[in-house]
Amino acid sequence: MVAEGRQRIDKWLFFSRAVKSRSLAAKLVVAGRVRINRDKAAQASDLVKPGDVLTITLDRRIFVWKVLGAGARRGPSDEARTLYQDMSPPPAPKGDAPPDAIAALRQAGSGRPTKKERRQTDRLRDED
Repeated sequence: MVAEGRQRIDKWLFFSRAVKSRSLAAKLVVAGRVRINRDKAAQASDLVKPGDVLTITLDRRIFVWKVLGAGARRGPSDEARTLYQDMSPPPAPKGDAPPDAIAALRQAGSGRPTKKERRQTDRLRDED
């Protein structure tokens, strides 16, 4: 019997609409992409309770959610948002390039690079 206020992590992820199905939630947990209070969730039957902090890695994004309650069903998104508090860092702006990126050698909008231009770019990368 499950203690009051506790719920399986796969059910909770499904009810909170983090994933589309319980089987996907179970696969996410087994793959090691879910942490409960900084500890990797080992299996889909691990329990979460209000106050736990989940770190979920989905598609190059990291979510940090604080569990506010256990879900009773997979309802509308407004109901699902009451299950957690989003504590995720804001996403990085899309226009920023990584600091170690090589500057473009071509003018924007001048078409695809030729094979010769691609080779030159590769040589510049190899020299660094």
